[in-house]
Amino acid sequence: MSKVRAKKHLGQHFLKDLGVAEKIAGALTGHRGTNVVLEIGPGMGVLTDFLLEKKWDLHLIEIDKESIHYLEKKYKPDSLTIIEGDFLNYYFKDKLAGPHAIIGNFPYNISSQIFFKVLEKRELVTEVVGMLQKEVAERMTAKKGNKTYGILSVLLQAYYDVEYLFTVPPEVFDPPPKVNSGVIRISRNNVEKLDCDEKLFFRLVKQAFSTRRKTLRNALKPMGLSDEFKALPILDSRAEQLGVDEFVLLTQQLETSWKN
Repeated sequence: MSKVRAKKHLGQHFLKDLGVAEKIAGALTGHRGTNVVLEIGPGMGVLTDFLLEKKWDLHLIEIDKESIHYLEKKYKPDSLTIIEGDFLNYYFKDKLAGPHAIIGNFPYNISSQIFFKVLEKRELVTEVVGMLQKEVAERMTAKKGNKTYGILSVLLQAYYDVEYLFTVPPEVFDPPPKVNSGVIRISRNNVEKLDCDEKLFFRLVKQAFSTRRKTLRNALKPMGLSDEFKALPILDSRAEQLGVDEFVLLTQQLETSWKN
């Protein structure tokens, strides 16, 4: 079969190193006993081949029609399920309406959006193993006090245990990207619901990092702060200095101040 042409507008960089592909596939643990796996953007199936060896109940979602045709020729219909569509707009149904893991060599241009979608579906997604730009991977796994710590760091770490696994150089891709890639794993933690209004928590975290050089007192001004709330000592800090628990507490305090 002729190879699929990588398309720049889809952010495609096909993995060609089988050793790296095997290592990524092997990072999936089946957290919480989950056997259903969704691979995002399988391309020509380099990662898929190793996932099939692991006997997962495997589903592939691919937006590129050329890749879809390639995959349909390569794999027997009873070995996996191929879904043509955009993961960001995909309606989770059938087996994917229940607990499942996600894996993939994520397109650089939508990697952050993929994780925001995972957060929306956090009651279903038990584990994610993803390869993305190293800079973005480091941001997601950063701890408080680090300059790379940001919105996704806080939101992911509220619901998942996050790990940076290893770095992948550009030359193992076709075409090679201009930067290194990083592989991360996130595993659902035991937090079913945060001890605060979760919608307000998301809104507060995003607002706090919108002007990250400012103190929280200035950054959160658009949220309509009471004088009592503005007097809180924690607001002398910057967003990057707060962990998940502190953001939860701040959300509780903001909610209380609005009621008074």
